[in-house]
Amino acid sequence: MKVTKAKAEANRALVVETASKLFRERGFDGVGVADLMAAAGFTHGGFYKQFGSKADLMAESAACGFAQTAVLAEGVDAATFVNHYLSREHRDGRATGCTMAALGGDAARQPEPVRVAFEEGVESLLALLGQKGLTSDPADASQARARTLDLLAHAVGALVLSRACPDDSPLADEILVVCRDTILGSQTLLGAAKSKTRSGRSA
Repeated sequence: MKVTKAKAEANRALVVETASKLFRERGFDGVGVADLMAAAGFTHGGFYKQFGSKADLMAESAACGFAQTAVLAEGVDAATFVNHYLSREHRDGRATGCTMAALGGDAARQPEPVRVAFEEGVESLLALLGQKGLTSDPADASQARARTLDLLAHAVGALVLSRACPDDSPLADEILVVCRDTILGSQTLLGAAKSKTRSGRSA
């Protein structure tokens, strides 16, 4: 029975989503094509009808993972994002968590299309997180981007360090708490400084 175009597209999307979760959980090298296709409910032979190579799937699955994180970042302020990102729930949910934290180290050793997918994913997160800091002043916009990049790098690094520790390690929780409080503290100070500046201008 011939598969319709719509069904073929749905099957492909299912493989990408399944791969995205498995790669985040086990790493790019921790999942073979046969196991991946079986997890999605398909045969190994169907893989190359849908993808040119495993690297192509890795790039698409990374984009899928970044899109899921973007949903969490869209429309929320920095504090809300950081509180979720550096929560124990997110730390333990590797398969559904941040692609950058789960696979950033792996991506550095992968073909260029995979690294491009990560670059684009990071840029999309920066854009979403920085929306509330947009300004018509190019100098202010540059500073806002730098602050957003610092926030994201700090959060990702903290999550990576925490996950590297045993799940029951006190250090795993300490890293989350200390880094979360530090990031939120810097955001609070920044907000207070902005309010003071605005008050001074209106006086």
